[in-house]
Amino acid sequence: MAALCAAPQKEDLLKQHPDTYIVNVVCATCGTQHLLRSTSQSVGTDVCSNCHPAYTGEQRAAVTGSRVEQFNRRRALATV
Repeated sequence: MAALCAAPQKEDLLKQHPDTYIVNVVCATCGTQHLLRSTSQSVGTDVCSNCHPAYTGEQRAAVTGSRVEQFNRRRALATV
């Protein structure tokens, strides 16, 4: 007696690997270029490890002064 439905072959069950590309990624902040392998043909980044404050250890200029001083400064600008 012949089989009514054929079992799927092993090749049919395996997924194919996606195509990968060598992509040149340019940082929008500092212009540093990095080569990496990706499944996407184009990759962009805003901040990289060369310019991100967490990696460089540089602190950004924070607003100085107390909340009262900031309020008085804004109030003086508004009355001018």
